[in-house]
Order: sequence, then C-alpha cells, then structure tokens
Amino acid sequence: MTDLDILEAVLKNLGGGAIAVSGGVDSMTLATVAGHIPNTNFEMFHALSPAVPAHATARVRDFAKREGWRLREIIAGEFDDPSYRANPVNRCFYCKTNLYGTVSAHTNKTVLSGTNTDDLSDYRPGLDAARDHDVCHPYVEAGISKAGVRAIARYLSLIDLADLPAAPCLSSRVETGLRIESNQLTFIDAVEKYVARHISAHTVRCRIRKNEVAIELEAGALQALEQATANHLRDVIENMMRTESIAKPLSFKLYRMGSAFLHKAVDG
Repeated sequence: MTDLDILEAVLKNLGGGAIAVSGGVDSMTLATVAGHIPNTNFEMFHALSPAVPAHATARVRDFAKREGWRLREIIAGEFDDPSYRANPVNRCFYCKTNLYGTVSAHTNKTVLSGTNTDDLSDYRPGLDAARDHDVCHPYVEAGISKAGVRAIARYLSLIDLADLPAAPCLSSRVETGLRIESNQLTFIDAVEKYVARHISAHTVRCRIRKNEVAIELEAGALQALEQATANHLRDVIENMMRTESIAKPLSFKLYRMGSAFLHKAVDG
C-alpha cells in the first residue's frame, strides 16, 4: 500500500472530523484527501488571526471553493490570552489550546491536525495542547513524514501545495520573551512581502529581536544582494518601522531556521 492508500484508510475509518487548516501544505493536503473520500463527513476550520498571513487565508478560501469544502472561519482568541501574548518558550501551547478549544466549541466532531511524523522529533508544545483536546493526527497514524506529504500532494497534482516552503506563523518571527503585538505582525508580513517582490529569494524572514530588526535571507540571496538594492530596501523598511514606532537598528543576515526562538528561555 502507498502512503496515500494508508492515509485514506485512516480517514475512512474515522468517518469524519473537523480538520484545522492553516494554509500550509500539511493541513491543506490532508483536507483535500479527506474531501475526496466518499461517505465521510469532514469539515474544515480556519482561524483568522494577525499571526496568519493574508495569503494563507486566501489560499484556504480558494481551495475551499475549488474543492467544495465545508469551511468555517473562526476567531480562536489567542490574542485575548495573556499567556500567548507574553510569548514564552511554549507559546505554541497557548496558541493551539485556543485553536482546538474554539474548534471543539463549534463541533462535536474529532479535531484533526496536519501533524506529520517529522514533527514528533522536534520541540512542539502544540502537541501537548493537542493531547489535552484529544486531537487526532492522521499522518502520524499512517506513518507519513513531511516528504511523504509533499509526495502525496504531487501525486494529486497539487503542485501549488507540494512546492510550498515552510511557513510558520508570523508570531514565530518575534524573539521569545518579547510581547506579541498585532501591529508588529502586520509589519512583519508587509516587510516579507515587499522584500520577496524585489529580490529573488526562496526564504525571507523578518525577525523582531530585543536589540534589532533582522531581515534573514538564504545564503545565495544574501550574497547576490546588490548594495543599491539593499539601500533601497533599508530605506523602505526603516520608514515602515517608523510608522509602527519600532525603534531598533535594521540588519540583513543569513537565514537561520527558528532563530527568533530562544529555547534557553525555558531555563531562564
């Protein structure tokens, strides 16, 4: 049996569920596969939030229309949670607690996530929240990794999903311990979009740190960044920073995955 066969068997056995879709490859592929299985009852939930980029919400809405999903958009309420806003090392626990709690309040179906087997080997506080809410992880039950998810998306000709780069929520760009502010997430999203439009880069991250705002690019893009382009980007971004009252120095740096996450904060 292929990974897709096993996944379909897992979903068919469930018979239905409430799939939390973020707009990323994992949850979107899961929802698409589930939506194609006859005699099942799946509905999709998408949380509207300052931490979710507008293009991710647009992608969810486009797929819902294209695939005929029963999509429900919700406000999970994490920005009303002081624990989430404080941005501790386990911020994701509070995010997912609010998400799964809100989904569960809207349906009596089992909540399903796009967690894959690769996620189990990483530090994922959100998995603790999933455990608290009895969330089901079909990819994990089927033994499917991130590469397996992408392979399924390609097999189903979902090329727009298969090639999506990793896209953690916008709050992940804010250094651990700095309060999460919605206007700063809007700023981060706008900066990343602007930079991506003006240079050729696979990955662009705008990080807000305690002592700086850092624009991180992969090695090739950083090395190819011409001085004139860098100066132009600096002028535009610094003007955006002034508009949002962000008074920090700006730098261009090499991309490091999760570099705003300070795990040491757990030890103080």
